[in-house]
Amino acid sequence: MKRSTAAAGLATVAVVAFTITAAPAQNFPSKPIKLIAPFPPGGSTDLLARVIGQKLTEAWGQQVVVENRGGAGGTIGVEVAAHAPPDGYTIVMGHIGTFGANPTLYPKLPYDPIKDFAPITLLAMVPNGLVVHPAMPVRTVKDLIAIARAKPGSVLYGSGGGGSAAHLAMVYFELLAKVNFTHIPYKGTGPAIYDLIAGQTSTMFTGMAALMPHVKSQKLRIIGVGTAKRLAVMPDVPTVAEAGVPGYEATQWYGILAPAATPRDIVMKLNAEMVRALRMQDVKERLAGDGVIPVGNTPEEFGAHIKSEITRWAPVVKASGARPE
Repeated sequence: MKRSTAAAGLATVAVVAFTITAAPAQNFPSKPIKLIAPFPPGGSTDLLARVIGQKLTEAWGQQVVVENRGGAGGTIGVEVAAHAPPDGYTIVMGHIGTFGANPTLYPKLPYDPIKDFAPITLLAMVPNGLVVHPAMPVRTVKDLIAIARAKPGSVLYGSGGGGSAAHLAMVYFELLAKVNFTHIPYKGTGPAIYDLIAGQTSTMFTGMAALMPHVKSQKLRIIGVGTAKRLAVMPDVPTVAEAGVPGYEATQWYGILAPAATPRDIVMKLNAEMVRALRMQDVKERLAGDGVIPVGNTPEEFGAHIKSEITRWAPVVKASGARPE
């Protein structure tokens, strides 16, 4: 009899424990979610954050508020997310710069990209596009290389900051093409694009999601893409590798993470809804129009990707001589 009573007591405790553990996900979200985009508006990070934020808002009826917290190569916004309450109500857009290059770029990074975060999913791969101002007498990658070799340092290019994904993409281009440009760092991709359109700089190598509207409106001329194969959305544009820089390939990536101690069931609920959104036809068409390739994988796969990217970009960052701006 005592054994039965004890067993019943243990069963009750187990049920209560399960209920307490399951409760966060069952009730989540019960209030607005903050999605930190650690760069100013106008770049690929901001654009993707708003696409996925809108779909989460529609699915749950709770507002997903995109908060732009730019500065210091994205480290300010990411640090804010690292120290946020681990309840799923603060998540952050991570990308190749903040989680791939910054661990090598910053001697004292204010966050640990592995220990301080719970990966949710890799959202998308964003091909880099090499663009020039329409006034430049440049129609091909070889034209750009010829000008740079004729007058070393005369070609100005902008990026979202020293050591940013756009900066490293161009440094890699310079190394393989054996040319020297002059780097003009900005506080975000958006401002760098706007100055290129205004003619303050000559060229730029950054994510297609941010470039595509300006390419379509002919405010910028695209001469190459950084992928291994041509993009289906613009098949007439050659890859940089085939256009004169053999071996070149550099693609940006974007994903979403939560603070490290966020309950697993909430992480999985966020993952499931984001992956579902990426499979929606309107989202796929919206992203494809900007040359973006949706992914949507597991937290474990995204975590492994981050570790591999830190290893991959470490030698490129060191070779670039880049320093935090």
